[in-house]
Amino acid sequence: MSEKKEYCGLFGIFGDPEAVHKTYFGLHSLQHRGQESAGIASSDGTHINCYTGMGRVSRVFRAGGGILERLKSPVAIGHVRYSTSGSSNPANAQPFLSEYSRGQVAVAHNGNLINAALLRDEYEACGHIFKSTNDTEIIVHLLAKPTHVAKPDPLGHVLNHLQGAYSLLFLFSDRIEAARDPFGIRPLCIGKTANGCYCVASETCAFDMIQAEYIRDVEPGEIVTLNKDGLHNRFFAAPGEVVPAHCAFEHVYFAKQNSLAFGENVHEVRKKLGARLAEEHPAEADVVTPVPDSGTSAAIGYAGASGIGFDMGFVRSHYVGRTFISPTQDMRDLGVKLKLAVVREVVQGKRVVVVDDSIVRGTTTKGKIRSLRRAGAKEVHMRISCPPITNPCFYGVDFPTKEELLASSRSLDQIREYLEADSVGYVSLEGLLSCLSLPADHYCTACWSGKYRIPVATVVNKFSMERHQMQMFDNAEPYDV
Repeated sequence: MSEKKEYCGLFGIFGDPEAVHKTYFGLHSLQHRGQESAGIASSDGTHINCYTGMGRVSRVFRAGGGILERLKSPVAIGHVRYSTSGSSNPANAQPFLSEYSRGQVAVAHNGNLINAALLRDEYEACGHIFKSTNDTEIIVHLLAKPTHVAKPDPLGHVLNHLQGAYSLLFLFSDRIEAARDPFGIRPLCIGKTANGCYCVASETCAFDMIQAEYIRDVEPGEIVTLNKDGLHNRFFAAPGEVVPAHCAFEHVYFAKQNSLAFGENVHEVRKKLGARLAEEHPAEADVVTPVPDSGTSAAIGYAGASGIGFDMGFVRSHYVGRTFISPTQDMRDLGVKLKLAVVREVVQGKRVVVVDDSIVRGTTTKGKIRSLRRAGAKEVHMRISCPPITNPCFYGVDFPTKEELLASSRSLDQIREYLEADSVGYVSLEGLLSCLSLPADHYCTACWSGKYRIPVATVVNKFSMERHQMQMFDNAEPYDV
């Protein structure tokens, strides 16, 4: 769906002569996690070079531009971004390259730091100057603080200052450091190429792209070092000190179907969600059709469990981005038409079950239902493979405010009326958790349950730091011109 936004995708590899090109292909496979900007930083062992740009990977690193050749080095990290902190502009693209007393460092971040504004206030008060408005830059300022540099493990010390969700890659001139927050909210995994080089990525699908083997996940609270001596690890938070809070929305929507997320294949989990949905919300219908692509696996599960035939009632345009959004309702409705076309012959005169992964504002879902009606569908029954989203996410998913969320103030029947559907059914939270292999308390369900594992003292959104800057400007003393 177009009303929620991906966070970011990370990839890194050490010691491979083709590290930069493999990072490029790894980022391609993670493009679904962010289409706003992309970048690669590489090191020859003494110096780090970095190139970032706005747009998708293929646009930023255009063929024939020679950028990848100029970056060519045996060590590289890369990033694809959708902004969950900081606006969409080139200064916020990552990896974020900087230099401090220990030399150069490039940082790539997937997640959201809920104490970023407080930390920034503290450092600006001490005279630090920031050149971006994303929360990643704050980590560099923490690294550069003299009292932190002097610690036995400066990086581990710095990570203990951060609150929120983060999977991080640090490229130093001689190594890559990969780290994951103590709750393991965001995914991060380790692989090994056929020529024995270690790599890290947000999802295992990036390993498939470069024919690397998945080894294991980076553990919550763990730092993994990739250098000339191989792979080493240490913990900045004691293992098992906190119960994990893996983002269950990875399985519902974000992760690619051929990835492992928190140890489970995403496609298989989504099929289970669809089967559970059919059990909880059956429908008398003639055809089950998904909203592609994230609804497809759940629709297969629903059709299999219900005995209703499966068919593709929508065709998706691959020339419209996964995060397509427009400022006005008319343009959003047009966006639905551009992105999804109805196959009239599949739905005409039929009772249709439409399976989607989630509903946020509901505006695009209403447009899909209207397009099915225009194509001659007799009935439209919406089935959603996650519970109603009633709360915003502060850990890296750019949901709208609570007031904008369709389900936050409406009953199921009111949602049905708003969407103009014949019926609406969401899988229950209990049902969703039953489809996952880890204990229920190992997942973050805040967007559905309102139970935030990491307390949020101050409500933040992706523009919090822009507003902070404007507030500083508004409070400035007037001056003569």
